[in-house]
Amino acid sequence: MRNLLMKVNYDGTHYDGFQTQPQGNTIQDRLEQAILHLTGETLKITASGRTDAGVHAYGQPFNFITSSQIPLERWCLALNARLPQDIVVTEAKEVPLSFHSRRGAKRKTYRYTINGNRFPDPFQRRLQYHHPVKLDITAMQQGLAHLLGTHDFTSFASRKSTKTSHVRTIFEASMEIDRSMCRPGSSDQGVIHTYITGSGFLQHMVRIIMGTLIQVGERKVQADKVAEILAACDRAAAGPTAVAKGLALWSVEYDQDSL
Repeated sequence: MRNLLMKVNYDGTHYDGFQTQPQGNTIQDRLEQAILHLTGETLKITASGRTDAGVHAYGQPFNFITSSQIPLERWCLALNARLPQDIVVTEAKEVPLSFHSRRGAKRKTYRYTINGNRFPDPFQRRLQYHHPVKLDITAMQQGLAHLLGTHDFTSFASRKSTKTSHVRTIFEASMEIDRSMCRPGSSDQGVIHTYITGSGFLQHMVRIIMGTLIQVGERKVQADKVAEILAACDRAAAGPTAVAKGLALWSVEYDQDSL
């Protein structure tokens, strides 16, 4: 038996998230179907975590135990030949049988993308939230800084969360602006990427953080108010849940000793 660790990129537009659902329209369902077609094995894969419907991923890790002796170098091409074009497996390696993609994850980074230009980008429309009205980026950065550290993130968790603890640690958080697509002489703000790295994330956590920060950027909420929202431990205190399509799982990190 072998434990294989793989990474997958996907455009989540047409899927109900990563984790399998009764209707069978998830990334996990597609991957397991491809493995079945390739090896004849009916198995369950383990991913680094869930993603919401419509959310994307760059290199999301998943692993599974297989008795197949297919060489490692053949797995990616073989699976991709059996997957839809919006799901692509990019890496495959053998890891210890004890390795677990979710339990072993130490740091996860999500990226949220806002197109702040006057007009949407038709080529990136599935990956960006379009916000044509000017945002106060400096205020958003100030608000984001209040989330660094270890806190109870109940205010930024879905009311449907079933986790026994909402305490999480945010290690890093930053915003970057790409102005390469701004029209000369226009009021375009460029494409705004927000990166948040943490020990783990609650259901809808990044999207609620972003919905709140967008309100800060619109000057509907003061940047310092974010600290009060966090301390309230009340979902009603935070802003709306930002649209899913702007969110992507960006990276997942493990201790090298576990690989």
